[in-house]
Amino acid sequence: MKSINIKSIAAITFFASAIIFSSCKQSNKTETKEVPKAKEENTAAIEVSAEQMKAVGIELGTIEMKNLNSVVKSSGQLEVPPQNKADVNSLVSGIIKKVLVLEGSFVHQGQTVAILENTDIVKLQQDYLMLKKELVYTGQEYQRQKELNTESAGTGKIFQQAAAKYETDKARMQGMETQLQQLNISPASVANGKFVSQIPIIAPISGVIGHIRIKTGSYLDMQTSLMDIVDNSQVHCDLQVYEKDLFKVKSGQKVVFILTNQNNKQITGTIFGINQSFENENKSVIVHAKINNTGSIRLLPGMYVSALINVGNQTVQAVPVDAVVNAEGKTFIFIVSGEEENTEEKGPKEKSEKAIGANPEKSIRFKKVEVITGVTELGYVEITPLEEMPKDAMIVTKGAFYVLSKAAGGEEE
Repeated sequence: MKSINIKSIAAITFFASAIIFSSCKQSNKTETKEVPKAKEENTAAIEVSAEQMKAVGIELGTIEMKNLNSVVKSSGQLEVPPQNKADVNSLVSGIIKKVLVLEGSFVHQGQTVAILENTDIVKLQQDYLMLKKELVYTGQEYQRQKELNTESAGTGKIFQQAAAKYETDKARMQGMETQLQQLNISPASVANGKFVSQIPIIAPISGVIGHIRIKTGSYLDMQTSLMDIVDNSQVHCDLQVYEKDLFKVKSGQKVVFILTNQNNKQITGTIFGINQSFENENKSVIVHAKINNTGSIRLLPGMYVSALINVGNQTVQAVPVDAVVNAEGKTFIFIVSGEEENTEEKGPKEKSEKAIGANPEKSIRFKKVEVITGVTELGYVEITPLEEMPKDAMIVTKGAFYVLSKAAGGEEE
């Protein structure tokens, strides 16, 4: 009787274990089927409210066509030609009586910037006046000896001496007149007995006053510069192009400049000259490019720039670097898959403004699109979408990382 009971109990235990194992296996199958479903939810449309977009600074735009492939990258700084900058000097030493300009002020060529006093100037004017009066006498003596020599009443030696004296005095007077004019003193006024002890220092070019090295009452010698003047109207860029890229660069090519320390603002230019010698030991050649348009950007000599020299005409699809995100070993951009009412007839800018409206209850739906990236230049990256996209599709140009966090189910920041 006992053996029969033991066999019955063993059979019951076996069947119970089989039922439990079958239930666990069925449960595992159910769980594995739910995983792809969760993955599909992650690739669905991503909704971001207008209030969230405004808070995190999400911006919308379109895919642009940029010339990123056929370019030569270089760097350099802004310069002005030698004829557009000048040092203000004096031809005589003396005491500064007045300074008539301020640093940063604009002056015209020929404008008086300072007044200098020197007593030696008075002696120069005296010598000029005396020589002018003496020249009258030597001129008369020359004419008298010339007449006598013509009539054979005088000697040839005396005539030659008179002629030499007259020519010498005339040359001396012309030299002194030139000196007076260089000092901005009128020879005619000196001839009338009007002497001056102070002379004006004038600006040699038009431009903006730089550093002023003098002050009222300071002594100035001829080796010391009073101030400098710079005319920034002809500012251009000196770029360093290395030997490997030199054969690609030619005069007339277009250039895009990025002002490195000015929030990466862009200006355009054209190459107008290429040096024919290497600079120092870095095997680079200076390439000169004029600025075509500055807009409201203030350009100063010495500003550092990065530049792209356009050596071809190929264009590619490109988006701002902030529009591209990486996830799961792939690269994505986000396009607007659900737009507000009546935005389909608007332009890209109007669409963006409409999408990020003031109504916090409305949401924008985004779709993740995988792309392949290429060259990156000037804040843009080349892209090739791996699926067909609508024409003029709106994309996230700034704040794509936040949209990615929403897609991954991350918490709002």
